[in-house]
Amino acid sequence: MADIELIGVPFDGYGRAGNQTRAARVLHEAGLADAFDHHHVTDHNLDLPEPDPARGASTGLINEPALLAMTDALNLRVGEAVTAGRFPVVYGGDCSSLFGIVTGLRDHVGDVGLVFIDGHEDTMPLDVSEDGEAANTEIGLLLGVTGRLLGGVLGDRLPALQPEHLVVLGPRDDAWRRRFNVGTLADGGVWVAPLAEVADDPAGAGRAAIAELAGHVNRWWLHIDLDVLDPVEFGAQGLPDIEDEPGGLTWVQLADVVVSLFGSPAHCVGASLAIYDPDQDHDRSDADKIVEFVRNALARTTINP
Repeated sequence: MADIELIGVPFDGYGRAGNQTRAARVLHEAGLADAFDHHHVTDHNLDLPEPDPARGASTGLINEPALLAMTDALNLRVGEAVTAGRFPVVYGGDCSSLFGIVTGLRDHVGDVGLVFIDGHEDTMPLDVSEDGEAANTEIGLLLGVTGRLLGGVLGDRLPALQPEHLVVLGPRDDAWRRRFNVGTLADGGVWVAPLAEVADDPAGAGRAAIAELAGHVNRWWLHIDLDVLDPVEFGAQGLPDIEDEPGGLTWVQLADVVVSLFGSPAHCVGASLAIYDPDQDHDRSDADKIVEFVRNALARTTINP
């Protein structure tokens, strides 16, 4: 079994001082490291600039200084961990952590696929983004289907992902994307299983996804955005005082998907877990659910060195 390297990300996509910035600390306090009780675990947080709610001059994205610092740090830490045979688990923050993760794998490891479990496809073009939140854009930018005019150091790193190296499970954002005339990744050669398909047969959808990916790569990264869950099951997602999108998976369905992924000859080199807001979890019950999910799904699977 590989050693586990937990990497906490104190980043908030809206540049708030609390909210997702505090997720890594709260999950640490809830016992996330203890969920990997049969592994040797190290746990540390990234050191990022103070949150900035303004849109940056280089990217047009909110909290740009911390976003760029996070990308640089994760690029190195994830690349070094996987190269050394450790299993990095990035937790906290939002899906923009994938900028550093995916470019780090490309730069230091080689071809690695991405299993992307999310309630959204995250392909919002920068020029139509209403708020400049990076976590609505990262898959489109990583693929290069958007962001052709993106400048600065982030633009220099992208694109970093090929369509055949990506599988997407659980999106339910068709109506939201239609508002902005944004199509689906499935029309661009990406394997996509929408929410209804995954909810109907979680394990079957997971097996189909990893079989598709294993036809192109022999290593993969698992990314889970917890907004793939039904807000009735997990309320500490989204923005406070804004109604969450209805529907989504149950915790049991999500665990079934994750466990089913590990039956492939292609092996998982690391994982990331994003979108938890402690400010919406006053009794920390959702933090406990996350830790229990990690214990029952990710930690009990066979993690190859």
